[in-house]
Amino acid sequence: MTARDIFTLAASLIALLTPASGQFETLATFPVRNDVSSVMVGDFNRDGSPDLAELSSSGSVGILLANGDGTFRLDGTYTLPSVSFHGATASLRHNGILDLVVGADDVYVLLGNGDGTFQQAVEYSTTTEANMVGTGNFTGGVNTDVVALESVSCYCIEVLPGNGDGTLGAPITTPLPYGMGGYAIAVGDFNNDGNLDVAVGGEAFPNWQVAILLGNGNGTFTPDGFYLLDTAPGAIATGYFTGNKKKIDLAITSGFLAVLLGNGDGTFQHATYLNNGYLPSWVIAQDFDGDGKVDLAASDAGSPPGFLPGVSVYKGNGNGTFQTGVFYLAGQDEEGGQFVAAGDFNHDGKPDLVVVNSVHAQITTLLNTGVVSFSPTTPLNFQDQSVGTTSAAQTLTLTNTGSTELKIQSIKASVEFSVTSTCGSRVAPGAQCTISAKFSPTKKGAKTGTITIIDNASSKPQVIELLGDGTQAAASE
Repeated sequence: MTARDIFTLAASLIALLTPASGQFETLATFPVRNDVSSVMVGDFNRDGSPDLAELSSSGSVGILLANGDGTFRLDGTYTLPSVSFHGATASLRHNGILDLVVGADDVYVLLGNGDGTFQQAVEYSTTTEANMVGTGNFTGGVNTDVVALESVSCYCIEVLPGNGDGTLGAPITTPLPYGMGGYAIAVGDFNNDGNLDVAVGGEAFPNWQVAILLGNGNGTFTPDGFYLLDTAPGAIATGYFTGNKKKIDLAITSGFLAVLLGNGDGTFQHATYLNNGYLPSWVIAQDFDGDGKVDLAASDAGSPPGFLPGVSVYKGNGNGTFQTGVFYLAGQDEEGGQFVAAGDFNHDGKPDLVVVNSVHAQITTLLNTGVVSFSPTTPLNFQDQSVGTTSAAQTLTLTNTGSTELKIQSIKASVEFSVTSTCGSRVAPGAQCTISAKFSPTKKGAKTGTITIIDNASSKPQVIELLGDGTQAAASE
């Protein structure tokens, strides 16, 4: 067995045998363009469901409108004149309609029409390439501004003041301090003075570091120190990890996950690291389990080599520490989980996840199942089954991780799949039961189905994806 085989086996065992304490399950994986690098989340057509805007490294934005159940449909594509990797959403016109801001060779703005469509991109010149962008009030007015992390010849931060009508003014430039080049940026008021600051992750050879630049309220920034990291930073998330709303903390992808707790005065404690064996490519911070404590979700890009793509969820303890990350598979092929974002995609009041896999051109939705934990968290795949026959049963375990009784109204499977269960109508707190499915194809071809569970854990049905392939029936002897 090769090292690659060992890595793949290890990742598969982690995904299939680890109980899902974060309670996420794969709903669907759907194809996108093979050069999609990231997504922006927002309700673009104002129907109450968060939609996605996918950014292509070939230079375009694709709009995926939500169906309200965790799936999406492509609704339009808008061309950009250059490569784009990251963007942000904001209402630049004070009208409640979300617009798109994209970092590329310059900054591009696509004004929203409020119905899921957008106007063509308008270019706003910057000194050099805008690697990453953010939005906020950096100039002290009432309008939303854009901040861009610039690379190559500039190595600077530039603020493009918003005019309040969807247009932007000329950039205000602040050079990056400490001789560094920047790779990632995050926004927050780190010293509680009412002005937005930025954290910039990057390199000052031979060091990897994150620098803090305090906002002056006029679009410029003042350096306020830097903190060493283990390796190159790729993304920065902000949140109140200790529960103190006067102290913003940072989580940074740097080899593993680096956590820097804020002191509330613009300074931070030195990095500590979270390590569950996966190397994260992107990180977001949010309360995923509804306990009032900020958690982290980090996408895994399939590294070390052979690891399967997915996302790790680190449950916050509320004191700046986190529990060991629980890994959830997002796609079946090796490599490719480059980006993760969150939104309530099925209207049940709990944040769900979408994971972007640009290597295999797909986005996977993982729904937050609340107090119901499934193991495995991956779809049940019956693969080849002769038409007219019935497969052996595949089984998963349901655990009630809540503190109250789980009441089950129904468990049903879609056509060509059948389901049985030991769960009954009630599952006690901490108790487990099993759900078994079989596949009985009536025609040749790939089949998809679901087990649908209606219970009191969620206002929406919980769904387990089923896959199978009906093959030609064996010739009779």
